[in-house]
Amino acid sequence: MGILTEEMKRVVAQQQLCYAASVTPDGKPNLSPKGSIAVLSDDELGFADLASPGTIENLRHNPAIELNVVDPFTRRGFRFKGRAEIVKNDPEAHRRIAQILGPDYPFEQVVKIRVETAAEVFSPVYTRTRSSEAEVKRFWLERYGYRSAL
Repeated sequence: MGILTEEMKRVVAQQQLCYAASVTPDGKPNLSPKGSIAVLSDDELGFADLASPGTIENLRHNPAIELNVVDPFTRRGFRFKGRAEIVKNDPEAHRRIAQILGPDYPFEQVVKIRVETAAEVFSPVYTRTRSSEAEVKRFWLERYGYRSAL
């Protein structure tokens, strides 16, 4: 069994969006949204290189990366820390990510992340207000105007 639990895999598959933190060559943080996050194995995540020259350059200098995948309505998710590798010839990784993006997003490179640590992320609303997940979700859905989704 790998680092990624079934719950982590479910959240990644459901959200398909993450925020990737890398480090610039001069040591500054860089945060970039990635809309193609996919589970590649029990220990690996990946995303397509879609107009990500800054992220790719940063990872070539320093492969350390953190990905945050959080449901905006429940305010729960996971943070994944690990090492990134930029690959061109990994047909299975390419196939999995292409399933998320569809045929209109051709890409050549995949950023594969070997997950070293994973931890839960959740809003302080759960500890401060003792709200249930359903209550938190209802609040944010209403706030964003999604009344019909309730």
